Amino acid sequence: MRAQEIRQAYLDFFQRQGHTVLPSASLLPENDPSTLFTSSGMQPLVPYLMGEKHPAGVRLANSQLCFRAGDINEVGDSRHNTFFEMLGNWSLGDYFKKEQISWLWQFLTEIIGLDPRRLYVTVFRGNESIGVERDETAREIWQELFRQAGLAPKVLDYSSPINLDEGRIFFYGEEKNWWSRSGAPDKMPVGEIGGPDSEVFYDLGADRKKHENSRWRDKPCHPNCDCGRFLEIGNSVFIEFIKTADGFAPLRQKNVDFGGGLERLAMAAQDLDNVFATDLFWPLTQAVEDLSGRKYQENRLPFEIIVDHLKAAVFILSDPLGVKPSNLDQGYIVRRLIRRALRYGRVLGIQKKLWLSSLTPLVGKIYENSYDYINQQASDTGQILAAEEEKFSRTLARGLTEFSKLSGTERVSGQAAFNLFQSYGFPLEITTELAAEKGLSVDEEGFRQKFREHQLLSRSAAAGKFKGGLADHSEMTTKLHTAAHLTLAALRQVLGQHVLQKGSNITTERLRFDFSHPEKMSPEQIKQVEDLVNGWIKADLPVKCEEMTLENARATGAMGVFASRYGDKVKVYSIGNEIISASKEICGGPHIVQTGQLGVFKIIKEESSSAGIRRLKAVLN
Repeated sequence: MRAQEIRQAYLDFFQRQGHTVLPSASLLPENDPSTLFTSSGMQPLVPYLMGEKHPAGVRLANSQLCFRAGDINEVGDSRHNTFFEMLGNWSLGDYFKKEQISWLWQFLTEIIGLDPRRLYVTVFRGNESIGVERDETAREIWQELFRQAGLAPKVLDYSSPINLDEGRIFFYGEEKNWWSRSGAPDKMPVGEIGGPDSEVFYDLGADRKKHENSRWRDKPCHPNCDCGRFLEIGNSVFIEFIKTADGFAPLRQKNVDFGGGLERLAMAAQDLDNVFATDLFWPLTQAVEDLSGRKYQENRLPFEIIVDHLKAAVFILSDPLGVKPSNLDQGYIVRRLIRRALRYGRVLGIQKKLWLSSLTPLVGKIYENSYDYINQQASDTGQILAAEEEKFSRTLARGLTEFSKLSGTERVSGQAAFNLFQSYGFPLEITTELAAEKGLSVDEEGFRQKFREHQLLSRSAAAGKFKGGLADHSEMTTKLHTAAHLTLAALRQVLGQHVLQKGSNITTERLRFDFSHPEKMSPEQIKQVEDLVNGWIKADLPVKCEEMTLENARATGAMGVFASRYGDKVKVYSIGNEIISASKEICGGPHIVQTGQLGVFKIIKEESSSAGIRRLKAVLN
């Protein structure tokens, strides 16, 4: 099956099981400060897993676009991607283990036709010290399904190298089969939810133990080892516990959270040994072959880095929230992806100018009829890529020449690494890669110190500090989030209806608000916005929430900047009364109930964020 067919078959299957199919949320999370990008299907649903009512009901499914910056250095092992789609289904206090495991089995074996003899599963072995028992329920369900398929599903408790012929179902501890946002059970704070999970692996064959340095290469192995033989294709998380001061207690609302990577499912269904040979990547891989005159099988690493990074950059640049390459936050990651792809294009000997941007339409073609906005934004995305390509190409050769002068040393100093960044646009990661190829180390802390001296590190995505969304759901951030609605409404009145929200970042101290506008605001315009917002605050307007269909929300005039993040049913927050109608927006964040609670609104700064995007910072006194 082609990947698009797998995606649609999955959504159709779970829709038949009573699930509401949601569109993918944006790659750029608005209300989650814990991560730079949306990195999993469940991430946008955390409030609902915690008990908040979802407008679309208790059974949900979607295919979520994801990006994981932490996997950039993993790309090149034929199975990791930075950008991928996560097929997901959720039960919010409805069905539990029996239905989830049975439906997943049916989808894998009957709908997309995977051979049951090549499936292996893992379940949680339990932990007496935290009071969570072995997951015998999941084990029994899996065991019966294997029996019905004519297999003898022996169960083993993994603790040492084992013979795969002896088992089909494996018990693992919390290091493999436990989920919570904080990780292992002992790291969870009081009040956090979590639970055991059950992973499904596909056997690629004993001859596909790829990693020569794997300690399992010539030994008996197990499904969750690193030898390359087994591919994780899905994980069902059973969120059934809450951390208490005394340990763990049963959660009143037991949830199911399933995630399965589309690229990996396509790899298994198409019986391939790597994701880059699937129809989601192969057209791009062939195009790079044509550009370079080299063959993918000769040296896979450069090809995989180029096509992965290109696709990720195109999706991020095409996102409705409009990230541009920069040295800050998400923009830094986009720039890093583009420049790393260009560097590996040089490794392959690609000479054509603007070759990377020329591949943009091909990404759109791969995803036509799935994510139409990629094609709609193709011209703008191509121009951004081309500009970034020209900028880096002018300095790449000189930067490589400068780096070659360092080969006589054993260690690249922090100052030298920073000079490569500042003068030639080399992200630290490229310098580190080049150094490793020559057997050199890099003084990364020295580099970061130089960054700090230039007041960049505190805002740099390279340091892993994300500054988007809400810092928390405290009273002050809730007030500022409500004020953001009034800010957008006031900006549209003062500047014009072309103004749209392009992002926000809210802490307990201030509101940062990005919006579309071509020029600097005048002091008079800033005061007009302040006066409008403070007038609405003084009027003590009620903040009302209604649930309605997306179609009805749009019909009422609700702003829908983030409408694509929600399903057919949405929450609409209206600020106003019979006389004054201040704001009406589709939103899923926390809000106060009366504007009189806000205090005095003050804009403390207005500046450029990027081309065509302005940024203001405001406080409530």
